[in-house]
Amino acid sequence: MNRKLYRSQAQTMIAGVCGGLAEFLGLDPTVVRLIFVLLALGAGHGVLIYLVLWLIMPRGEAAPAAPDANPPAAA
Repeated sequence: MNRKLYRSQAQTMIAGVCGGLAEFLGLDPTVVRLIFVLLALGAGHGVLIYLVLWLIMPRGEAAPAAPDANPPAAA
């Protein structure tokens, strides 16, 4: 198992940090976002941790484009 920690391109709201952590840990991104909000409101550490992770986590690859469900009709 060779997992790497990247900022998510698919599950992003601000910078993809929470989405990337959620993908890495196998959690729902909403749960990770809620943890960061609680840390930010509690002692303020959530904001600092988020900013540090934003700086050090590499950006993940863009998600592949979904195939077009309605291809254009031939003229």
